[in-house]
Amino acid sequence: MNVVIAPDSFKGSLSAKEVADAVEKGFLKVKKDLRITKVPMADGGEGTVESLVDATGGRIIRVRVKDPILREIEAFYGILGDGETAVIEMAAASGLPLLSPAERNPLVTTTYGTGELILSAVEMGCKSIILGLGGSATNDGGSGMARALGVKFLSANGQEIDFGGGSLDHLVTIDCSGMHPGLNTVKFIVACDVDNPLCGEHGASNVFGPQKGATLEMVETLDQNLLHYGKLLEAYLEKEIVEFPGAGAAGGLGAGVLAFLNAEMKRGIEIVMEATKLEEALKDADLVITGEGMIDFQTAFGKTPQGVASLAKKYQIPVIAVAGAIGRDAHTLLDKGFDSLFSIVDKPMPLKEAIEGASQLLEDTAERIMRTIYLFANR
Repeated sequence: MNVVIAPDSFKGSLSAKEVADAVEKGFLKVKKDLRITKVPMADGGEGTVESLVDATGGRIIRVRVKDPILREIEAFYGILGDGETAVIEMAAASGLPLLSPAERNPLVTTTYGTGELILSAVEMGCKSIILGLGGSATNDGGSGMARALGVKFLSANGQEIDFGGGSLDHLVTIDCSGMHPGLNTVKFIVACDVDNPLCGEHGASNVFGPQKGATLEMVETLDQNLLHYGKLLEAYLEKEIVEFPGAGAAGGLGAGVLAFLNAEMKRGIEIVMEATKLEEALKDADLVITGEGMIDFQTAFGKTPQGVASLAKKYQIPVIAVAGAIGRDAHTLLDKGFDSLFSIVDKPMPLKEAIEGASQLLEDTAERIMRTIYLFANR
């Protein structure tokens, strides 16, 4: 039997690779001669760098960059096994978890550190960069990122404006003449699973601003400033920006990568499946195992297990999902490519115990699954 194990991470507990390893151990307890292919997965958000590095035999690069309020920190990105593709999570340099609640202020937070990660990857000779947009602490339209890459944002008196979304109303001139020349040879692919425009009711400021510390008054200011900024981008660069689906992702970083990096936007799971060559692994599979920390009705909306299941069904391969917990309306997934769902929690236990014991629980669950399969296969 040929088994492909392609899970997401169990957030706060196990990486995707650790999940796959635990499932493999459980299966091999039952049948030693299984052909197992492990493909750690992600959906473009947290854990994407680790999953793609693990799946392709790549490496992690650590870099000193600026955090959202310009403190120096150590961040990271990955270079995949081909040696030419970098994968960056913007949250590693510009993410909300880097700030305490009292420090969260999207009027001043910046994506400058994300630009520094991109610059490092370019100077390492990468020809393709995958950029994940989730988890930002910022609302600066990607202006900070662009500044790190050499773009100047000038006020009426010819001085550079301050960092952050609160200063974009002072912007008069965008000068791209100093952009790093190496950017011209790099293909940028952006993992973006939202279709919010830059501004308005469904834009970056209104939808995502409050979770980054914005008051109602700040949201109004940020939205007006992004509109001003977006219109200038459209005028200077002659591109549709403001209403482009996904421009509002990560506090408008979507707009920045569209404008300055000519990026292509894709669903995160699609990027990961392509980078890991999952479809090639699936073609000869007899069974696919996927999973994530919580399986529920939301899994169907672009999350890793749904992407894996949909691709597996292209080849009529059975799909089993394992999860830390099975939540609301998970049964609806049985009509969307999943053949069965398993929770690894085998008795009442505190959440802390389940998280700490997740590896053994996964191994035990996988063993039970494989014993059941072979019970009926050998009848």
